[in-house]
Amino acid sequence: MSGSLSQEIAPHLPYLRRYARALAGTQTSGDAYVRACLQTLVADSSAFDMTHGAKIGLYHLFHVLWNATMIAPPAQDGTVSIFEQTAQQRLANMTPESRQTLLLTTLEGFRPAEAARIIGKTEEEVARLIDEAIAEIDRQTATQVLIIEDEPLISMDLADIVTGLGHSVTTVARTAEEAVKSARNERPGLVLADIQLADGSSGIDAVKDILEEFQVPVIFITSFPERLLTGERPEPTFLITKPFDPNTVKAGISQALFFNSTASIAA
Repeated sequence: MSGSLSQEIAPHLPYLRRYARALAGTQTSGDAYVRACLQTLVADSSAFDMTHGAKIGLYHLFHVLWNATMIAPPAQDGTVSIFEQTAQQRLANMTPESRQTLLLTTLEGFRPAEAARIIGKTEEEVARLIDEAIAEIDRQTATQVLIIEDEPLISMDLADIVTGLGHSVTTVARTAEEAVKSARNERPGLVLADIQLADGSSGIDAVKDILEEFQVPVIFITSFPERLLTGERPEPTFLITKPFDPNTVKAGISQALFFNSTASIAA
């Protein structure tokens, strides 16, 4: 891979890692797909199509590799985590392309025409896939959601989105202490967490304390995603940037619950 190509794709790698993690369900698995994508580029840069720009070319190459390796899920030999087992079972009952398309157009902010180029579909097919994905969100098992957010308007928006999807809100916590106390009193099935809270406390610390007591899917929401996507420490699997589109939050909730082993799996 030439130096110029490396410079072209470097700004997009943190966001490709974010996307890959949301699609795969874990940081480890998502990062492995991104590494495979980069290894392909190093081995043969001619596989990279720059016709529509470096970002679209990078995501397109990622999808070629993703689809090639997701055709048959790995066998459950006892080494696969419960979350990965849950994902494999649900993948068998879903259209993977609909999830991919929804994440591309919401989490990653691609226009439908750009998403179509990435996954090799027409714009009409992309629109249909998005409709399928939204319908899948509506079929998600209802759960209780803890919102950790100190801005009243934002917390109200998040609560409206959560209840609109058929879930319920346990508490809207404005501080880390409130969040941990709420989680102990009424165990949530999902956590939506801001990072900087009203009293100067950290949503990250609150989530860390909660996860020390029980496992629950978490979606971090921040105005500065680059601060959490450094590649230098464990990073969140689900991360949404402020200001957010409601559909982005819906997609994030769908993906987080998709890998949640405590939710029932549709027959």
